[in-house]
Amino acid sequence: MNERHEYRKDVNAVNDFHAATFASEWTTWHEGHEQRRSRPLGFLAITGMHWLTSTPERFRDVPGAWSSDAEVIHVDLDSDEELIRDGNVVRGRHDFGPFAEGMTIDADFGDNVVEITTRNGLALIRPRHPDNPIRVNYRGTPTYPPSLEWRVLAQFVLAETPQSVTVDVMTEGLHQEYVSPGRAAFELHGRHCSLTLFNDEENALFVLFSDQTAGVTTYGACRRLDVDPPDLEGNLILDFNRATNLPCAYTVFTTCPLPTPENRLAVAIEAGEQRPLPNDAKGNRD
Repeated sequence: MNERHEYRKDVNAVNDFHAATFASEWTTWHEGHEQRRSRPLGFLAITGMHWLTSTPERFRDVPGAWSSDAEVIHVDLDSDEELIRDGNVVRGRHDFGPFAEGMTIDADFGDNVVEITTRNGLALIRPRHPDNPIRVNYRGTPTYPPSLEWRVLAQFVLAETPQSVTVDVMTEGLHQEYVSPGRAAFELHGRHCSLTLFNDEENALFVLFSDQTAGVTTYGACRRLDVDPPDLEGNLILDFNRATNLPCAYTVFTTCPLPTPENRLAVAIEAGEQRPLPNDAKGNRD
């Protein structure tokens, strides 16, 4: 029995096992994902991405004058302004930090929140307003019809040691660091494919990828696929029906990662989320 025939046999066995509940489970997952994406203070509520310097500066969508030095972010609030941090009222001058890379602090003002964070040692704030037109006018994200054809069996190829991988992001000059424990090797439409995997929280894995649908029916920059850990025999399931868009598909106020060169597939993955429906609100990618 050749390798390819054995592979198809295993895929069919996996898919047969899930066929009875596949459609309903996917529908539940998709509806939940859309609800999380459009929650009141989710990324669709972001009204700006403001990079800070040592000079205090005011912005239209958040109280205070903001500045940064070293690892600390400062805000100077006028007498009629306040923020709420961890349930405590903040007035006058207040310092946030020191910040480790990727650390985030939230502060509330009314029904809104400001995200205070850093990227590559650069300080920024991102206010979030539930009435942001990008969120209010969100019309949903189309998907390909779910199909067991795109539930793919892959082999986990373990790296000798976990690899640190530098990934470019949508904002020029910035990058993100991920740890890769290995890759997923699989066959799709007669092609041998491989995707670099990254570690996520709680022992889970994820993939950042693009394919031949990118810029045509799917968002051009990148999609993400969450992956369960391999079984004891090193088998992984890549369910491309659950491939999702990153926030950068919806708003310019993001620092989303881009796929590494080896994760730009030469096949069309006609599964998962497609390009979002057009939204005329300022700040949308379309």
